[in-house]
Amino acid sequence: MSLGEIVDAIIGKADGKNVKGRIILMKKNFLGFTDINAAVGDEVVDFFGEKVSIQLISGSIHDNPENGVKGKRSNPAYLEDWLTHITPIIAGESSFSVTFDWDHKEFGVPGAFIIKNFHLNEFFLKSLTLEDVPNHGNIHFVCNSWVYPSFRYKSDRIFFANQAYLPSETPEPLRKYRENELVTLRGDGTGKLEEWDRVYDYAYYNDLGDPDKGEEYARPILGGSSEYPYPRRGRTGREPTKTDPNSESRIPLLMNLDIYVPRDEQFGHLKMSDFLTFSLKFTVQSLFPAFKALFDNTPNEFDSFEDVLELYEGGIKLPEGPLLKSLIDSIPLEILKHVFHSDGEGLFKFPTPQVIREDKTAWSTDEEFGREMLAGINPVLITRLQEFPPKSNLDPNIYGNQNSTITRAQIEDKLDGLTVDDAIKANMLFILNHHDIIMPYLRRINVTTNTKTYASRTLLFLQDNGTLKPLAIELSLPHPDGDQFGTVSKVYTPSDQGVESSIWQLAKGYAVVNDSGIHELVSHWLNTHAVIEPFVIATNRQLSVLHPIHKLLLPHFRDTMNINALARQLLINSDGIIELTFFPSKYSMEMSAVVYKD
Repeated sequence: MSLGEIVDAIIGKADGKNVKGRIILMKKNFLGFTDINAAVGDEVVDFFGEKVSIQLISGSIHDNPENGVKGKRSNPAYLEDWLTHITPIIAGESSFSVTFDWDHKEFGVPGAFIIKNFHLNEFFLKSLTLEDVPNHGNIHFVCNSWVYPSFRYKSDRIFFANQAYLPSETPEPLRKYRENELVTLRGDGTGKLEEWDRVYDYAYYNDLGDPDKGEEYARPILGGSSEYPYPRRGRTGREPTKTDPNSESRIPLLMNLDIYVPRDEQFGHLKMSDFLTFSLKFTVQSLFPAFKALFDNTPNEFDSFEDVLELYEGGIKLPEGPLLKSLIDSIPLEILKHVFHSDGEGLFKFPTPQVIREDKTAWSTDEEFGREMLAGINPVLITRLQEFPPKSNLDPNIYGNQNSTITRAQIEDKLDGLTVDDAIKANMLFILNHHDIIMPYLRRINVTTNTKTYASRTLLFLQDNGTLKPLAIELSLPHPDGDQFGTVSKVYTPSDQGVESSIWQLAKGYAVVNDSGIHELVSHWLNTHAVIEPFVIATNRQLSVLHPIHKLLLPHFRDTMNINALARQLLINSDGIIELTFFPSKYSMEMSAVVYKD
């Protein structure tokens, strides 16, 4: 640097023509381990002078009119000392300095910045803080976004200062930038989306089936029809299947999780590591019947309660052989060590539930059955009984008489001296009603799948001590002569003696199985995961990051699109874990779409 340049630099700083900034970012890592190729590649490019450039954008002073009334931009500034920051062994933050030529008289107050990544790999940009901006003080930009190499982008990556504005309140120099950013996030609705794309777009659930594998793997498209309405999911743009041009092709490998969602919606590396671990555990556990088939004559079921208890007490030691070896060889070591014990024992071992630690039969009591109705997985469907006997809302022209056959005589001796009408008036009778949800699919489930079940209604009595006591369980089947003839039902009541006691236990078992399935498909998946995804997409398409409502909603959307995409790959797909483990089998998602009509 010449003497004149040194003098100019000193004068510039004295006149407040330089602004210092501090960038916080994380270099590319995977599951907490350094991506060596990424690190080395970036350092190589750095030797050739390519770095990370940042241009500040004025939020108060316009550029020339030819620029569309956009805010004035500074000259590019570059991150300093990239080479001295070695990518850490575990994911960690790195801090970099950056110095901008910024005359506040000419440029005003910065309101946004454009960043260009000239390295070979992406990095996670956390924040930029401008220090001692003249006439303003510090300005903070919260970024929390992956920045890919600039050649991957069709438009500039822009970040706005941490200040919320309604559209009408947006400073004029930033208005066009705000509008253009939303256009980028909406995309053009065409083509396969890649990991660096930042597009939030809609699609139907047309990727659950795999018709190219055979007709038994085909599934109806959910969404876009009155027959199967469904919330939208994020578009990926994969090619259609060869068999059905309306169905999207699937990623073939079970543990391949390379499914497009906008990168900022993906798990962090620690959560992804946990997800892979737990997914593998659950996937391996779902293959339990196949492994037991190697040494069990009834591979699709437990032979006794002792078989169930083995899952808690010692797990199952798998037989040695090529099947087990091929499974183990396909699992990354870092995940494998979380799943298998060091001695190879207890692959299927679960933590022992507290309720059976002291008494292995405690689960079978009516008290525990009632307790789990409230403290278990699905308390949200229990409703106050308002009419007796319970009536069905199914169309009688299609399904005939589906009203309950439970009588007063069957339950009034269990109401602590109250009549049914008195108990209803006192808000002490409740119902867990799975009848109308299951009945339309019951014939198909029982005839065309390996599952056998009933539609169920469970009546419960609120006792003086605040606990629920089961009064009766009604199990129903479609009429053998056709749906239009109604239902064939039988009512079971509590018993602790002889054969009736065993039958009562089975009735409770069917009620619990139904409750578990409805929980997973409706209460959990549909009502909490699926219905939120369109809101995530719409928020990013319609509300700028500057919008106060966007800032309010953003934390509540975290990981939703990612977990839903992984569910479509591993859980709710045809022949996936949900179909293999819950009573509706291959009708699981179709049934949840019919429920969505309400």
